[in-house]
Amino acid sequence: MPAGQAMSNALTLADFGSFYAGGRPVRIDGLPKREIAFTQSASLSYDPNGLYHFEQAYVQYFIPARLAHPLPIVLLHGGGMTGTMWEQTPDGRPGWVQHFLRQGHAVYVVDNVERGRAGWAPFEQVWPEPPIIRNAEESWSLFRFGAAADFEARRAFAGQRFPVAAFDTFIRLAVPRWLGNNDAALQGFCAVLDRVGPCLVIAHSHGGEVAYRALHARPDLVRGVIGIEPSGFSSQVEAACVADKPFLFVYGDYLDATPLWTKLCANGADYARDLARQGGRVDTWRLADMGIAGNSHMPMMDDNSDDIAARIGAWIRSAAR
Repeated sequence: MPAGQAMSNALTLADFGSFYAGGRPVRIDGLPKREIAFTQSASLSYDPNGLYHFEQAYVQYFIPARLAHPLPIVLLHGGGMTGTMWEQTPDGRPGWVQHFLRQGHAVYVVDNVERGRAGWAPFEQVWPEPPIIRNAEESWSLFRFGAAADFEARRAFAGQRFPVAAFDTFIRLAVPRWLGNNDAALQGFCAVLDRVGPCLVIAHSHGGEVAYRALHARPDLVRGVIGIEPSGFSSQVEAACVADKPFLFVYGDYLDATPLWTKLCANGADYARDLARQGGRVDTWRLADMGIAGNSHMPMMDDNSDDIAARIGAWIRSAAR
């Protein structure tokens, strides 16, 4: 890269760092002690009973030297993912963290309860159900990279924009999740919002439910939500929480690939109408209908991810106050 180009792409930060938010102290009692060896030369008697802290969220933040918009952006991952999904694409291009920083937003990247650096609880007394983790086959079809029958051949949908050659890198992003932790995830995310203050939330997939519930739990802090193919929503929509706030729904291509996606899109349309009826300022983008074909469930990783980030940034500048 020429030196001049490198300089023009430089990004100056005023501050960056991380913090934990929320969670609860938990005391574990009644479990047996056991001998453990934690290196080849060190062993001890391990007592799992005692005081712990679980269900906290982890946040990494970046503040650009030149802020172009007063509202920071909080990036909330989807199910079975962590904040790394926003940092870099599987084929090594800059992620949406960098794009929104360059647009002049402070950016907060969340690892919510049980994910990534937020940590998890290994005790059934805390989370009684076993975790699940998404396998490669499910990711292939659920995220609409290609038909389930074409997984072994890695034959993607025609015109697919996801970098399929980097699929094996992508599946390394998957982490365990506990399906019964939605309320804990909401509480952890609200603790994040309490630290960040008024903001815009960009939520992907399962993160939609957490974001829209947080909109109602912290209406003074969530000033708008960009739902990237959200798969969950709040059970009610209250005018006092949504009136005159901007909401954007973004959907990619191949939405008729499975009955599940037909249902999820219908649910999203219903929720968007509920927001509008209660005074929200709602826009819905079906990218394929806008002449932008080929996007998967992961537009922040598709080969036009920078263009979509730019479009969302323009929407924020026109819609978010």
